Amino acid sequence: MKTELSVKENRLSSFSVKARYKSFRHAFDGLISFFDAQHNAVIHLLMTVVVVLAAVFFDLTSGELLAVILATGLVWSAELFNTAIEKLCDTFSKDFHPSIKFVKDVSAAAVLISAIAALVVGVIVFLPKILA
Repeated sequence: MKTELSVKENRLSSFSVKARYKSFRHAFDGLISFFDAQHNAVIHLLMTVVVVLAAVFFDLTSGELLAVILATGLVWSAELFNTAIEKLCDTFSKDFHPSIKFVKDVSAAAVLISAIAALVVGVIVFLPKILA
């Protein structure tokens, strides 16, 4: 019977730099696959570049910068999850299925909601600076 201490020791001894490297490599492979498969990713990337340039140009406060980073990260995360969900659904069935349509529509709606939230953050942060 394993004791709590031996389980803890096993977890600590199982850490390896090589395993962490592989983990990060898989994540970067996922990003590459995402950009290859999703044309919207290029739009997100261009918008992210515009936002970063605007953040530098307008010299955002740390609070403003934090809001912009979180909003941008939310959109990217939603788009990545949406892409993964769509791919999984397509792997399950290429034929029309009402449940798959529902899942795909809801995951796309998550991207839309996150993009709207990011737009609102952008308006709150950047519009006063643009108008000044």
